[in-house]
Amino acid sequence: MTGNLIEYTLPEVALHNGKEGNSSWVVIRDVVYDVTKYLEDHPGGSDLIAEFAGKDGTKEFEDFGHSSDAIRTLKTLQIGVLVASDQAKNRSGSTRKQDEAYLSQEDALKRKRSKRRMFILCG
Repeated sequence: MTGNLIEYTLPEVALHNGKEGNSSWVVIRDVVYDVTKYLEDHPGGSDLIAEFAGKDGTKEFEDFGHSSDAIRTLKTLQIGVLVASDQAKNRSGSTRKQDEAYLSQEDALKRKRSKRRMFILCG
């Protein structure tokens, strides 16, 4: 377990889908957030978050490009992390782009140059 954070499975998170009086939890980058009390305060409206209650909303969160203030707010809602076995399930090919975004600029530049060289070599 990571520090004092509770580990949750994806099926446990799915139970918190905001329906029938359940709380609303969202997974972003393998971290579990309880967004129940934040729904009405979300600048884009509660529907945008409620759509991902009980699910992994990483791709959509990353694609929207949230501000640093939004990320700070999100961190205050953290209640746990996904268990390691479920973290691996979230690492599909669709998250490769997101993972690259977290690389340092230098690493990203090295990767880009390497791809360019491979293209030149392989034609």
